[in-house]
Amino acid sequence: MSGSRSTVMGRPRGFDTDEALERAMRVFWQQGYEGSSLADLTGAMGITRTSMYAAFGNKEQLFRKVLQRYADGPAGYFDDALEQPTARAATEALLRGSVRTSTLPEGFAGCLTIQGALPVCDENRPAHDVLVQYRTEAGESLEQRFRRAVDEGDLPGEVDPGRLARYVVALAFGIPVHAANGLGRAELDEIVDRAMLCWPGAR
Repeated sequence: MSGSRSTVMGRPRGFDTDEALERAMRVFWQQGYEGSSLADLTGAMGITRTSMYAAFGNKEQLFRKVLQRYADGPAGYFDDALEQPTARAATEALLRGSVRTSTLPEGFAGCLTIQGALPVCDENRPAHDVLVQYRTEAGESLEQRFRRAVDEGDLPGEVDPGRLARYVVALAFGIPVHAANGLGRAELDEIVDRAMLCWPGAR
């Protein structure tokens, strides 16, 4: 009896959770949080609604897991950019990464953190808020990186790290908007080229 029960309790799920999360990420990326129904999600993930709840929780909890997967995967360029040896190199790596991720050949134009929040009704406010927090924390991390650059003499002392971070973040999150509107990688890279000409101390 006990042996039979342990077999049932220990039975592995009949699906790959990583693959299911990847497919859910694609749905949220393409359709946004509000535009992704449970039927859309479970259909793409190849699982039942009951299995989704058991493995990932409700729609909001699934979205939070998807956002973490996005941050570690397609948007992993952000953390890599912060590790660049200079603030200028970090900024260019960040902006080029935004261009690449916003123009993937699979057809995922734009950015999950932008697409996912629009439009938003009161019922879906938590998803909107978690994306606002995501973008805010990105700006704060970049400001800290620029502050360190000022302290180390990598950036001129008169540079305001907060203002510079807001400028770069506005570009980084603006690029996906233009990508979603149809601009291609070459045009977006030109925007980055122009922005880097305005870098403090650039000649």
